[in-house]
Amino acid sequence: MLKPRLFDVHSHLNLAAFDKDRKAVIERMKERGVLSVVVGIDKKTSIEAVALAVEHSFFASVGLHPADFGEDFDYDYYKNLAQNPRVVAIGECGLDYFHTQEDKEKKKQEKIFRQQIDLALETDKPLIIHCRDAYDEVWKILNSYFLIYNSKLRGHLHFFAGDWQIAEKFLNLGFYLSFTGVITFARQADEVIKKMPLDRLMIETDAPFVAPAPYRGRRNEPLYIEEIAKKIAVLRGVSFEKIAEITVQNAQKFFNIDTVSGI
Repeated sequence: MLKPRLFDVHSHLNLAAFDKDRKAVIERMKERGVLSVVVGIDKKTSIEAVALAVEHSFFASVGLHPADFGEDFDYDYYKNLAQNPRVVAIGECGLDYFHTQEDKEKKKQEKIFRQQIDLALETDKPLIIHCRDAYDEVWKILNSYFLIYNSKLRGHLHFFAGDWQIAEKFLNLGFYLSFTGVITFARQADEVIKKMPLDRLMIETDAPFVAPAPYRGRRNEPLYIEEIAKKIAVLRGVSFEKIAEITVQNAQKFFNIDTVSGI
């Protein structure tokens, strides 16, 4: 693959849902020109993401998901993983208040989130932000860093589900927003997609979760990124080809990668 036709910026090909047919899924991706960042959510899946990225010329992120209640953040472990040239981001990390309302757990999430922000700054890599029921809190934390580090702080809101007012706050930090298959069967993101700068928009499957229409109810896979690009093209009133091209360019710029070499 010299240059991807589509770029899925967030998949979990490292999870057990793909254990039976992972190679076949990846072969379908390569046949259709789909590239992906394989995202880690803890120690085990982060090292697996790196291994997949190296083996298949994909890319990886390493980090600790906020809803992983059983693991503390091992800074040196993740820093060591981040040295691999195929690791292009830190995360997914952030805050998830959907799964807990306990103050003790919220404080632990914030501590771990801040550690991963520090790691992203130290390694000069962008953040992949997971945010659920905590947009105000995530923005306050990121803004406190932005006031010190400005454009050195980089990131994108994975699986963005906020309204336009929330979107503007993160866009003003220079962050990107990415959208999943949810936009193919729900209307809540329509306004944001229509209004936001095209050069800050990315697409993702979050596979194996939230398969887009017409695949709802099935295991999601990166190949279905095409349906998300099609929907955005309709919402923006432009061609599918334009959305495919610009989202690949945005991913290249955001992750600071040259998708032409080594793929």
